[in-house]
Amino acid sequence: MRCPFCGNDDTQVKDSRPHEDGAAIRRRRICGSCGQRFTTIERVQLRDLVVVKADGRRVPFERDKMARSVRIALRKRPVEADRIERIVNGLVRHLEATGETDIPSRDIGRLIMETLREIDSVAYIRFASVHWDFRETKDFADILDTISASVSGEEGEDFPPSGSRDKD
Repeated sequence: MRCPFCGNDDTQVKDSRPHEDGAAIRRRRICGSCGQRFTTIERVQLRDLVVVKADGRRVPFERDKMARSVRIALRKRPVEADRIERIVNGLVRHLEATGETDIPSRDIGRLIMETLREIDSVAYIRFASVHWDFRETKDFADILDTISASVSGEEGEDFPPSGSRDKD
C-alpha cells in the first residue's frame, strides 16, 4: 500500500480489525520511510461494476459515491451512521449479486429509492428530487400525493413525474 504522505511503497500493517460488521477489515499502517500512520479499509469485491449513464457513457461504479448520496438523503433524519453503512453494504451486495457487470444508472437510482422509501419517506423524496431532476414544485406535490396514496392503500400515479427526467 502506497503512503498517502510521501508516496513510498513500503508500508507496514500494525493492526487489523473487523469493520462494518465483518464486511470489511480496517488496517492501521505505518510508512517505513516517513513514519506517518494511516488507516485503510479493505472490502470484498465480487466483480468490477460499470455504471451505464443515460447518455451511454460507461464509468466505474464508486461505492463511496453511492454512500455519499445515501448519507445526504438521510442527513438529519433519525437513522444511525452504522445503519447507513449496512444499507450501503446491502445495496452494493445486491448489485454484485445480479450477475451483471454493466448496470444502468437509473436502475441504481431506483434500487436506492426503493430502499429509502422503506426507511424514511423524507430521505426518499430528497433522493428522488435529485435522481429525477425535479424542475418545479408540482413534481414534489406529485410524489407526496403518491406517498399519501400508497399509505392509504390507493394506487398512486407512476413515477418519475412527467416533467422530470433521470439524472446521472
